[in-house]
Amino acid sequence: MTATLARKEIDDTAFARLETEGRLLNPLLKAPTAKPGRFGFRGELALRFAPKLADEARPPELLCGQVMAVGKLTEKHLPFFAGYLLSFEHLKDVAEVLGDSLSAGGKYFLFCNNIDLSKKYQVPYKGAMFYVLPIDESTVYNELLSLFYLEKNDLKKKDIAGKLDAVADAALKFDITFDTITYAEGLALMGPVRNPNENRPV
Repeated sequence: MTATLARKEIDDTAFARLETEGRLLNPLLKAPTAKPGRFGFRGELALRFAPKLADEARPPELLCGQVMAVGKLTEKHLPFFAGYLLSFEHLKDVAEVLGDSLSAGGKYFLFCNNIDLSKKYQVPYKGAMFYVLPIDESTVYNELLSLFYLEKNDLKKKDIAGKLDAVADAALKFDITFDTITYAEGLALMGPVRNPNENRPV
């Protein structure tokens, strides 16, 4: 019964197409949050699917990881999206996959592994503005808490949906500006793509 209700609610949000296309993977949360009319997702977004071999479903070739996003019932745009990319160049894939769920007024944050740790940018793409930030061996959640000056201890007692609500609310109020660069300029500035497994304990 609950699954049916949750599915119905996702069908009325900007997540509907992404769900139909099988892009919302490994969810920690894919359900209504405590905020009336809000649906939340935490998990991974499939950006590029591998070719299917017969009936074998293969893992996606490209993912946006550590995604945090919310949608509102009956609204076709995502007001907030954040995620992790190994390389800045995949901003294009994120924008193309999110497509018509992006809006000029949305708050979209991409933490990229090959952006200079001292830099933060805004990159306009497909009619939306992306905040592009470095990530330093941390998580998108921790980086967002730091960016929005949210205290982790204040959120400790909240469940996953409650934490997402708090982060999304702060994101929607975020109005700091960074240097604006084009996607092409970002490609020229980005560093080499790191191996995510190097220097990690086994």
